[in-house]
Parts: sequence; C-alpha cells; structure tokens
Amino acid sequence: MNEAARKMMVSERFKQRFGRSPTLWVQAPGRVDLMGNHTDYNEGYVMAMAIDRNTWLAALPRGDRKVAVHSLNVEGGGEFDLDDIRHDEVSPWTNYVRGVASVFQEEGFDLRGFDGLIHSTIPFGSGLSSSAALEVVTATTLKSLSGGWEIAPVRLALLCQRAENRFVGMNCGILDQYSSTLGQAGNSLLLDCRHLTHRTTSIPHDLQVVICDTRLERELTGSEYGERRAQCEAGVRRLADFYPGVTHLRDITLEEFAEHEVDLPEVVARRCRFIIEENQRVLDLASALSTDDRSAVGTLTEASYTGARDLYGIVSSATEPMMEVVMSAPGVVGARQAGAGFGGCFVAFVERNSLAAFEEYVNTRYRGETTIKPEVYPVKAARGAGPLSFQGRS
Repeated sequence: MNEAARKMMVSERFKQRFGRSPTLWVQAPGRVDLMGNHTDYNEGYVMAMAIDRNTWLAALPRGDRKVAVHSLNVEGGGEFDLDDIRHDEVSPWTNYVRGVASVFQEEGFDLRGFDGLIHSTIPFGSGLSSSAALEVVTATTLKSLSGGWEIAPVRLALLCQRAENRFVGMNCGILDQYSSTLGQAGNSLLLDCRHLTHRTTSIPHDLQVVICDTRLERELTGSEYGERRAQCEAGVRRLADFYPGVTHLRDITLEEFAEHEVDLPEVVARRCRFIIEENQRVLDLASALSTDDRSAVGTLTEASYTGARDLYGIVSSATEPMMEVVMSAPGVVGARQAGAGFGGCFVAFVERNSLAAFEEYVNTRYRGETTIKPEVYPVKAARGAGPLSFQGRS
C-alpha cells in the first residue's frame, strides 16, 4: 500500500469512528539493530538504523482532558482521562500511550486531549520495535497538539523509555526509543549508549539490508529479558571487586574479563563474555562496512549469532532453521538474529544484484522446512519521528 492509499484508508476509518477528519498526522519508525544484542543497557555501543516501516497516528484535538485511542492493527482501544491515568488490563497495548502521557505530565509538560487512530506497518513481536515507535509517535503527537513545547530529541527518547520501564513494566535500554526519535534517512547510527550520542555510518550502496521474519513472536515483558539484565549486573558487581570504578560491562576489556572469568558463576560468566565481545563487534562492523570488507561482515555477524545462541541463550531451536536457510541463500554476505532474541527476525546483508533470488530462496526453503510462511523484505534507513507532510489535509 503506498502512502496516498494508506492515508485514505486511515482517514476513512477515522471518520467512521470519530465522525470528523484528523487534523494532525505523525509518524515514528521502527528500527533494526545491525549489531549489538543487549549492549544498550550495559552502556555499550549499538549499530542500528530506523527503517521504512513505521507507525502513524492520525489525531484530532479535543476540548476536554480525555484521550481516545484505537488501532487498525490491534483489537481494543479506549478512552482515558489525562487527570486520572490508570493501567488498562483489557487493551494492554494502550498502556504504551497511557505511560507516555503519564511520564510527560510528571515532567511538567502541558498536554491536550485528542482522538487518535493508529496504523502500523511494523510487524508486532518481530524485534523491530513496534512498541517504541508507538511511544515515540504518541510523544510527538502530544508535543504537536500542545503547541509544540520545546524538548530535546534525546530527552524525548529518554522519557519514552521511562514510560516503558516504569508504566509498562519492561526494563528496556534506550536503543529503540533513541533510534525511532533520531533516525536519519540514508544512514545507520553508531550509538554510544553511555553518552547518548551517535555518529552516522553508511552501508555500501550495493549491499542491501534485508529483514527475514521467522513469524515467531516474542514477549519480552516476561522473565527472560529481566533475567539476562540481572545476570549482567551480577557480573559487574563481582568484577568491580577486582576493578574498582567499574559500573557496567562496557568498562571491562576482554583481556581484563579473561583474568577473572573463573571468579564468576558459570552462567554469569557466559552472559558477560557475550556482551563484552558483542560490544567490540559493533565497532568492528562499523569499520568493516566503511571499508567494504565483506569477509569481516560475514565473520562478525556469524560470531554474533553463535554468541547469542551459546553464551547469551536468546536463540531458540525454532529460530535455527532461519539462520541455516539464510546463510545458504544466494547473495548473502552475513546474517544474525536481530532484536532481543527469543524469536522475531533476522537481519541479513545481501548483494543487491542477488536480492530477488535471495528473497525467493528464503521464502521457499524456510516454509518447506518449518511449514511457516516467513516475511522477507528489504529495508532502507529512514528519518526519525515527526509530522507527516500532508498534515491537515482531509
């Protein structure tokens, strides 16, 4: 569906639900991490890019303090009062919207009620940050409807992260919200999660980033994600006994870690080794792409995948067939599991002139081996959140 058809569809459904046309249109993109599994909450580095799959929010301001929000992707929705924001157990996806409104009000920002309709082209549960896109599109909408109060993009991302941490209950790092807010068209970002800064990086023009969705959904508000984070924190506390001043795994070199690996519980040591190695792989991948070293790209992405499987324990047996299929496909340079793991999607670097053959091969082979129809599609680096250009037109 092209943008014009999508706008017409959303506008018609908005009128059906609310009786009037929206006056504000806002978008926020999803993201894919090219390298850096779980490094963000360890204050390390991540190489990521905002993608041309996004979440739209069509909105119409109200004269009261209520927000009514519905989605064309997910059932449910509802209305809440900005002066009495509570969790919604019936339509839990709305808690991302409610949480953002709650946090911004806590910070003293004036908010205005609105009617809103959401439409997303980001597959849910795939590891492409549909939840962060919803948070960021909500924050950007509230900002626009409230007269455009000033807020630095990084702070907006941090407040959206706080909403997910405290209101939704998912103790995520900053990667998703930062990428959705500060993404740049045509470039990936090398994000420093300690200093909340980034530099742009480019990908060779004849190398295509491709998403290979296993169609196995993840649910990260459960125990697995929090357990991994707690294991990293336990490792840091033990390593700080030997290296005073250490606060995160980013502070430890692989050589320093190797000297005291035996002093950590075995499972904690495996988690820490993965993060320390993965953090270096982020920097090495940025270098390999800048010099078009495709052999290094393949080696680094394979090491990321095997580390995620053998050390961090976030690759399930159900996802292994996708890696096997992708790595035998025509034109592949390298591939790894993207996102936080436990299902979701893979990201592959593919020779652009082999793209059609790659897509056909992966679709056919993966379905043949698993009976699951995957989604395989190229993505490009997109701009961060903001109003859509046709804003205000019916």
